[in-house]
Amino acid sequence: MTAADATATAAGTPGVRGRSREGRTAVLARSAAGGTARRTTLPSGLRVVTEEIPGSRSAAVGMWLAVGSRDERPPVAGAAHYLEHLLFKGTARRSAAQIAEEIDTVGGELNAFTAKDHTCYYAHVLDADVDLGIDLVCDVLADARLAPADIELERGVVLDEIAIRDDDPEELLHDEFAAVLLGSHPLGRPVLGTVESVNALHRPALHRFYRRHYTPDRMVLAVAGNIAHGDVLATVERSFGHRLDCAREPVMSRRGRARLPRGRRLALRTDESEQAHVMLGMPGIDRHDERRHVLGVLDAVLGGGMSSRLFQQVREQRGLAYSVYSATTCYADAGMLSVYAGCDPERLAEVVAVVRGLLAAIATDGLTDAELARGKGQLRGALVLNSEDTGSRMIRLGQAELHHAEHRTVEQVLAEIDAVTQQQVAELARELLRRPLTAAVVGPYPHLDDLPAELTELTA
Repeated sequence: MTAADATATAAGTPGVRGRSREGRTAVLARSAAGGTARRTTLPSGLRVVTEEIPGSRSAAVGMWLAVGSRDERPPVAGAAHYLEHLLFKGTARRSAAQIAEEIDTVGGELNAFTAKDHTCYYAHVLDADVDLGIDLVCDVLADARLAPADIELERGVVLDEIAIRDDDPEELLHDEFAAVLLGSHPLGRPVLGTVESVNALHRPALHRFYRRHYTPDRMVLAVAGNIAHGDVLATVERSFGHRLDCAREPVMSRRGRARLPRGRRLALRTDESEQAHVMLGMPGIDRHDERRHVLGVLDAVLGGGMSSRLFQQVREQRGLAYSVYSATTCYADAGMLSVYAGCDPERLAEVVAVVRGLLAAIATDGLTDAELARGKGQLRGALVLNSEDTGSRMIRLGQAELHHAEHRTVEQVLAEIDAVTQQQVAELARELLRRPLTAAVVGPYPHLDDLPAELTELTA
């Protein structure tokens, strides 16, 4: 059911205790098991979405923000991730030690992650402790101290993260590939920032970024588990307090179509590793494209499992690489389809040739009936299995609201997957897999000229 189909109540939700700020509430979906998903949009612009899961003994809480590394200007690159560290260092009500002690006392988890177009601060607790989970998440987001001493302390930790990324060739490769494919677009910058930008970040710039972007109208609070929507709203009222006084419309995450660089491109990061790590790919589709399930089937057949063409032909039949897979990334205004392989440097040319041949074959001939069935089966299984715990349900709920402002039931998505046809996959494969290739390599090659011709010709 989409937002347009939802049934709205009068202002506010009846029975919510002690709430002075009314909001617009809608029922988004009802499950056969008795659970209900609801959304309340408060006057401040904060959206609260919940999914009641009767019988669950846990609850997952996530505050999703429509801000990520793409929203940073180059001088403050890495600010969103830096704040991910700093917000747990203390608030007006709690020290860092108190935050840690309170979540550990109930055996819960409190953490965060930063992506290129969103950030999420989350807690996973027993259902009896959901009020504490909500309060902790709201507290660190509403009243972080950002003390200068903490900023200096965490600077070293963030720089260590960058060093760890640089020591992991596969992780480094992902950033190198995004940079060469997306060019100067903000999506091409690494989430962690750079050593130079992190060293240049100090409290005034971090505080401005925090106060500008971490506002209720950019937030979605998603809660899934054995909870009641009205009780969640009451806890938010107590925990977020003065941050709810403003009157704003929610900020939606849709953006204009990204302009990406054209042409064949190749990047090399020299690394004295035992393996060569290569990624080849091309621009994909954005997350609002109605063909995203078609892309999911194509990706599954190309490199999504042990029966995929990549795994069978690169590893099983030729023994060229231990790890090989494909992946898709969909942003609001751009996307990527990529293939990764790690192999002996002497076999890099053969690996690239096989991958390019596979891409060309699928672009020309599409999939077989058996491959289409297996691809759909992988998507169906992943969807249902990922719906078995409250943490995954919270993530699905929060992302759907933040990025689409609409919600589909598992049954609706399963029907959409089943409706994917061979012709649709073939048409999308022809569109995407015939686009000029971009490649990135991390390995023991001093110069681009030292790479095999199968790669260097991409820049010709």
